[in-house]
Amino acid sequence: MAGSLNNQALLYYNQGLYEQAEPLYQRTLEIREKAFGAEHPNVAASLNNLALLYCNQGLYEQADPLYQRALEIYEKALGAVHPSTKNVQDNYNDLLAKMK
Repeated sequence: MAGSLNNQALLYYNQGLYEQAEPLYQRTLEIREKAFGAEHPNVAASLNNLALLYCNQGLYEQADPLYQRALEIYEKALGAVHPSTKNVQDNYNDLLAKMK
């Protein structure tokens, strides 16, 4: 179910329909946290997706803690050089540059 919700959210996101995407990304995150636990890479992926959404809406303060948490999860689970970790780090660096 989480995969289907995430795919629908991604469809809305890609169409710029952020208000429709947000609750689906939030629900996906909730489902993944319950199914896999708070420190699972799938949870980090959901955090990254939601943070990207917030960044595109200019909601930088909301995106910041999500990126931090996603980065922490990925670093613990996959290591600092894993492509998923690097992707979130790049996204977080972009956010920090926008916040300056």
